[in-house]
Amino acid sequence: MLWPKSLSKRIKTKVNLSAYTSFKIGGQAQYFFEPEGLKSLQQALILARHAGMRVFILGLGSNVLVSDAGLDGLVIRLNRKFFQKCICRGNFIVAGGGLKLNKLIVFSGKNKLSGVEFLTGIPGTLGGALLGNAGAWGQSIGALANEIGVLDYSGKFRILSGKQLKFSYRSSNLNKYVIIWARLRLLPGKKNEITAKIREYLRKRKQAQNNRLPNAGCIFKNPGKDSAGKLIDACGLKGRRVGKAVISESHANFILNAKGAKSRDVLSLMDLIQKKVKEKFKVGLEPEIKIWK
Repeated sequence: MLWPKSLSKRIKTKVNLSAYTSFKIGGQAQYFFEPEGLKSLQQALILARHAGMRVFILGLGSNVLVSDAGLDGLVIRLNRKFFQKCICRGNFIVAGGGLKLNKLIVFSGKNKLSGVEFLTGIPGTLGGALLGNAGAWGQSIGALANEIGVLDYSGKFRILSGKQLKFSYRSSNLNKYVIIWARLRLLPGKKNEITAKIREYLRKRKQAQNNRLPNAGCIFKNPGKDSAGKLIDACGLKGRRVGKAVISESHANFILNAKGAKSRDVLSLMDLIQKKVKEKFKVGLEPEIKIWK
């Protein structure tokens, strides 16, 4: 691929993606790009589309399993300042898609706005959270979205109103877009109460998910009102290992990278989990993580 001069010096080749995912797993990206702003992102998307090249949008890489063989195509990581802006407008916060969730939570608290505390401890960016309608403790981020600015993969910018947004459990209708910014509707709150909520959510999360080894968060979606973790635990799979990948002893819906795991190890464990849960409970578990190959 011959990139124009404006991009060629900034688009890298053969970048090891394991360094950019929380799982610390994955081969090389054919092309890797960290755009400075909207214009260069649009240009890259347009060129990739004309070349028939696949595009992968990477935030913090906290919910992704990348193939050991790497990825053919263009991996775009939205980590520059332009994509991490955050401003307060009344009871609304307008934030970039590349903003880390923990920074969003802190910024909201400083501005005495409440509503995002339940996201405490969830790694990732605002864009990734909206794409997968991230949530915890019975709440999801989609309920806060008032308006979202996006690019489609042909590089065209548009604004999606609340009526155009569709969120369901761990999914949305945003898969065909790159999330540039979002406007969230929050509620006025008191700093001390917001801080207390954050501490409580953090305590609960540490108690339930005491995993120190690299991982990608919950591997499977909860099936209906059941807990995927409890179903996996009931199958006696905690501690089960394939290669260097192991099912967590503290939370069965986590697979850990015990120093040197391959994507094939994780996929083998996922297949085992799905088969055992299906046999015992007649329940089909659906992956919550994205699998890139």
